[in-house]
Amino acid sequence: MVTQDYRFNPKLRPIRWVGAEHARPVGRVGRVHDAGHHAFGVMLGTHSTLIRINPVCHEIRHPCGMTQDNPTGLDAYKPAEIAHLVETAGVAKAKLGLAQTLCLAVLAGAFIGFGGAAYTMVMTGADPGFGPARLLGGVVFSLGLILVVVGGAELFTGNALMVMAAVDRKITRAALFRNWGIVFVGNLIGAVGLAVAFGMTGILDGPMGATARAIADGKATLTPIEALVRGALCNALVCLAVWLTFAARTAAGKILAILFPISGFVMLGLEHSIANMYLFPQGIAAGSDVTACAIVGNLFWVTLGNIIGGAGGVALSYRFAYLRG
Repeated sequence: MVTQDYRFNPKLRPIRWVGAEHARPVGRVGRVHDAGHHAFGVMLGTHSTLIRINPVCHEIRHPCGMTQDNPTGLDAYKPAEIAHLVETAGVAKAKLGLAQTLCLAVLAGAFIGFGGAAYTMVMTGADPGFGPARLLGGVVFSLGLILVVVGGAELFTGNALMVMAAVDRKITRAALFRNWGIVFVGNLIGAVGLAVAFGMTGILDGPMGATARAIADGKATLTPIEALVRGALCNALVCLAVWLTFAARTAAGKILAILFPISGFVMLGLEHSIANMYLFPQGIAAGSDVTACAIVGNLFWVTLGNIIGGAGGVALSYRFAYLRG
């Protein structure tokens, strides 16, 4: 696939070429036609980028006639480019208003809840502890992060990557903690609200309810160290999934990037704080007698582990590798 990147002003100033390594296509996408070639315009603030695609060759052709070999034909951002994209996204998230952030956070909590509900149904009738059924459970649980990333929402665990922007002082620590606080509360509202809704459907009155009770009871028995370490390992995989989605340029690519890391953490029995915000209320709606103290204790240690694994294990590691200096 050949790509040529041009930047043009909406006021129809002369077109000038911009190297592909500097392109950051984010925002609205529209289709245009130019000289018989299909092209896509991507809005970038007051400008837009026109990507012209020639499906015949496997090279990047500059307007002056020079070419850059691209034998693989792969169309993905490199890790160093991903680091800059993640940092830029962190700045944008920090600038969102209160109402918008809270709305998107509530949606994300509900989206993860849908993944948790799908996981509960798949595990009904199967061994919840071991076996290939857990892999299928992880695949369907991926629905939650797919909805968050492709549909657009604010998820606390994924926003651990905002630490990259904070360390480079592109956002303040106050802005970082403000975003985390609003998103955490919004995720809780969305997850609990969805659990209440499922409790009203009658679905949890049958075999799925027994599975929901078993899941909630099992999480409540974790020791603090188990919850902490499982939370750290879990969000390392979640943030890696989010990181990989920045490499993809298509919705299908983002979905595939999500599937394996998320399936892996579910299959391994790791702990995700936002998922637990749904799974505990779902278990209670199904008749579990898990206590509020056990729920709060689990969420505290799992959340702390999620921050360590996502912000420290992934964000700071990649920042050190690609953004220092």
